[in-house]
Amino acid sequence: MKKLMITAMLGVAMFAHAADWDAPQAPFALYGNTYYVGPHGVSSVLVTSPAGHILIDGGTPQSPAAIAASIRKLGFKVEDIKYILSSHEHYDHAGGMAALQKMSGAVVVGSVKSAPVLASGKADKGDPQYGRLDDMAPVARVRAVKEGDVITLGPLQLTAHETPGHTQGGLSWTWQSTENGRTANMVYADSLSALGLNGFRFAGDPRWPTAQQELKATMAKVAAFDCDIIVSAHPEASGLWEKLARQPKLGNAAFLDKEGCRKYVETAKVRLAKQLADEPIQ
Repeated sequence: MKKLMITAMLGVAMFAHAADWDAPQAPFALYGNTYYVGPHGVSSVLVTSPAGHILIDGGTPQSPAAIAASIRKLGFKVEDIKYILSSHEHYDHAGGMAALQKMSGAVVVGSVKSAPVLASGKADKGDPQYGRLDDMAPVARVRAVKEGDVITLGPLQLTAHETPGHTQGGLSWTWQSTENGRTANMVYADSLSALGLNGFRFAGDPRWPTAQQELKATMAKVAAFDCDIIVSAHPEASGLWEKLARQPKLGNAAFLDKEGCRKYVETAKVRLAKQLADEPIQ
């Protein structure tokens, strides 16, 4: 979001300058074959296998070089990425996908509603932040998925969950990773923050009349995920850095948090209530 400042609000940093999104972050193992490879302010997660790798989210247009360097630092090849999965169609999460696709040759995967935005690089007019969103480099090959579709690569199986609300085309992803004989249910959770700009109203807007209802349904869905480890599209929103600080003592068990998805949703509910209270009555 162009020149949009993030402030720490309600215990969650909701937005940030793009320069802060791309602050350096050393890559690290999350659990088993899952790794954090994004910059500090926008998440990117690598799920690995002998058959190739799957990357979730591509950061801003400035992120790809750092993401690729993190992948190589962990000992993996960018060229072995076969799929790049999208959370939602904003430039801070999808702006780097075209470049990462060129590096890897991967297929980019989005929802039915986000795929046209990824392919064109142009924001949808029904986006709550339309008019404040930068264009993105168009993605060459985009595969559209719907609720419950599974991206399979060798032993990897990542399931798509439609989670609209922050945008119309939002997706969250679930899979399993195993470490020391224990299998964890992994969740990459899309942004749940209600943010209407340029007069957009979650209380009822002709550009997307069902935005509030869809976001509330998404919150219920995410809260109900079988969720051992959560990474949100903006990592601080799910407490990732506090968990990482405990990793030297606890190992990757530091990221285990059965209540993580529920807590993420509870904070988002407070944000939605504030958004609705601040919207002018029409």
